[in-house]
Amino acid sequence: MLVKLDTLKQTALTVLAHSGYPSDEAQTILDVLLYAQLRGNNQGIVKLIGAGMPRHPETQPIRIVRETKLSALLDGGRGAGMVAMRRAVDLAIEKARAHDVGIVGTNNTASSTGAIGYYAGIAAQAGLIAFAFSGSGEYVAMHGSYEPLFGTNPLAIAVPTTGESPIVFDMATSAIARFGIIEAQTAGRRIPPDVAVDGSGQPTTDPTAALAGAIRTFGGYKGAALAFMVEAFTHALVETTPTPEGKKTDWGNLVIAINPALLTDAETFKARVTALVVRAKATKKLLGVDEIMVPGERGNALLARVLAAGEVEIDDNLWAALSQKANASY
Repeated sequence: MLVKLDTLKQTALTVLAHSGYPSDEAQTILDVLLYAQLRGNNQGIVKLIGAGMPRHPETQPIRIVRETKLSALLDGGRGAGMVAMRRAVDLAIEKARAHDVGIVGTNNTASSTGAIGYYAGIAAQAGLIAFAFSGSGEYVAMHGSYEPLFGTNPLAIAVPTTGESPIVFDMATSAIARFGIIEAQTAGRRIPPDVAVDGSGQPTTDPTAALAGAIRTFGGYKGAALAFMVEAFTHALVETTPTPEGKKTDWGNLVIAINPALLTDAETFKARVTALVVRAKATKKLLGVDEIMVPGERGNALLARVLAAGEVEIDDNLWAALSQKANASY
């Protein structure tokens, strides 16, 4: 169904208020969720239904626990990953502007960071090269295993251009995002074959069975290797707290911002990236291909159409679940 953007925003803010978030944190979370939702990314408002993202009852203010002129480690205080990650990217930009490099990690957060292309894009919009990595709960199996070990472990890379929009690459290292499975479950759809297994290690297209089992990595052993490296960045490096058995008790993230002027003239770099976009889009197309797309272009085009229309298409069941949460008595 089509939902007016203003209605969507107000409904989501109501759910976030019911979930215990003060208005400033709720707005930060909404910005991240809408970045995904309006681009057709499954890291959007689906995160608010079901168990949702309740604010941890013992949330504390974010604090810096380790810092140099180039880096910082933030304790998220058991708060929302989106709030901590927004603070992290802002601090990374500040350090990169002052010292050409900014590296900021977060730990001790209790919920998803959402579509991490959002954060990398903010840094690239500021003229910086950006890398972002996000860890989460144990949902994804190592290649050859059916025991959950990794998060969906997304990564994002963004570079500035001479235009209004940077180039933003954002992907999960899993074969499907966990919230993609939840979206399918909510809509009553099957998931694609070969992206998940059930609790006994058998391939499944049933989203409920997949959530009780494990998600596969994309690209076989190569995807698993990449997921492993993101795991090292978002847990071992940023000092998340494991149980004695090594299982996760909190989530970690890492963002790196780099001034391209370290290696070349910054404006020249932007111009060269823009020229690469033009060249890539002008390459010869395979039969049946209408347009060559560069990273982030499909989502940006969808966003432009949604903003022009002032409304967005949302699965009926998803909208019903969100509206029910917004209208519930607390």
